[in-house]
Amino acid sequence: MVHHDPALPSGLRIAESTLDELRQEPLADGSPIPTLPEAMAASGGLRLYIEVKGLDPRWDGALLAIIRADARPERCQLHAFDHRVTARLSVQAPEVTLGVLSASYPLDPVRPVLAAGARVLWQEAGLIDGALVEACAAAGVEVIAWTVNDAAQAARLAGLGVAGLCGNWPERLGGEA
Repeated sequence: MVHHDPALPSGLRIAESTLDELRQEPLADGSPIPTLPEAMAASGGLRLYIEVKGLDPRWDGALLAIIRADARPERCQLHAFDHRVTARLSVQAPEVTLGVLSASYPLDPVRPVLAAGARVLWQEAGLIDGALVEACAAAGVEVIAWTVNDAAQAARLAGLGVAGLCGNWPERLGGEA
């Protein structure tokens, strides 16, 4: 299922629910919570950045099968706060671009990325500085900033050389959405 939070407003926990249970819980606009294949089909071929909130190892193959079944699987990138998930997927799918999420400033920002078999650091925007971007670039690691919601912050981060900006309101960033 594609949903930002681990639980729905009703309290139903997504990871502990069946598809039928989740289909009975519409989103705020009344639409059903989409499955990943449904969201991919609706994306119109856009690049997809898929955050894996949690993934029992039993489901790794199913997730990778969905990605590989796409007409353009290279448009899909996976990332997770749980670097163990990223590490497992990197072994099973070296062809998939993987990332790790970070809400801290590691002493060596490259190490957790490479240790997980990833190539992208999704870093909390307020913790990004020139030294972090330079260290990552020197190791061939891209930095994507999250959550960026204003043009001044977007301009500062772009000036540092981040590879991408993730925000809630792209129209506020002064460029293309």
